[in-house]
Amino acid sequence: MIYVDSSVVLARLLFERHAPPLPFWQQGLVSSRLLEYEIWNRVHAYDLDGSNQEAARRLITGIELFEMERAILVRALERWPIPIRTLDALHLATAEYLRGQGEMVELASYDNRLIATARALGITIATL
Repeated sequence: MIYVDSSVVLARLLFERHAPPLPFWQQGLVSSRLLEYEIWNRVHAYDLDGSNQEAARRLITGIELFEMERAILVRALERWPIPIRTLDALHLATAEYLRGQGEMVELASYDNRLIATARALGITIATL
């Protein structure tokens, strides 16, 4: 499974040059429920219109979202091998939770700090 963070979803939504191609979005994508909040925050901040809001809904619907369970929140409070931001800690804690459940997780992100921390944890980085 491929764990996506908001940088990847926003790249697609905002038609950035480096956004993953269409086949990427047809894979088994997962993320934290946090992703939904991050995306809608940006949609509202950029004052995106109705068609972009519908595109955001479709993108989010195509991703399996995991709730921030107590075990995930507890892990997010612990030390990380590289200092990271709060939301990144929540994303990586979710990815680690999934790995603890026996899932093979790859991280898809454009955030270099998040990628570096994921590598330090032994999480494979997806090719975008």
